Amino acid sequence: MRVAVYGGSFDPPHVGHALVAGWLLWTRRVDRVWLVPAFSHAFDKELAPFERRVALCEALAADVDARIEVRAIERDLPTPSFTLNTLRALAQRHPRHRLRLVVGADVLEQLDHWHRWDRIEADFEPIVVGRQGWPAVPGAPLFPGVSSSEIRGLLARSEPVDHLVTASVAELLRAGAAR
Repeated sequence: MRVAVYGGSFDPPHVGHALVAGWLLWTRRVDRVWLVPAFSHAFDKELAPFERRVALCEALAADVDARIEVRAIERDLPTPSFTLNTLRALAQRHPRHRLRLVVGADVLEQLDHWHRWDRIEADFEPIVVGRQGWPAVPGAPLFPGVSSSEIRGLLARSEPVDHLVTASVAELLRAGAAR
């Protein structure tokens, strides 16, 4: 089985994440998409509680496609869990799956700070997706430049976010699942 491993803060997950996950499946680049929320951020960015972000990712997955699953593996890994460690742990638990890492254009300029990017590239054949507002990546599809920080700002000002998140994520956010 071909699996796209789509990691991130998902604080909160939004329509940009949904479109990327859907595109991976609808174009048959992979058979499954695993959303992998970061337990803690490798660059010390403050995040909403892990279980809250997992629940929001599960809501997004339910809205988009049954082939999208949430893997909360980083809960069980030493922190910080570098992407390579997470990918290796997933590969060890699922040896018959072919795992590929999804990487957004917004993080490409940070790859020299990633732990062993060379091994990730060699072992997990990244799928690069473009993001509006970032330099174009040849051959990569372009997705809207929606950002979780924008959504958090709107929520802090009690402004609507329904146009930036899926319906189930919006319901959870309205019910208090936001920070």
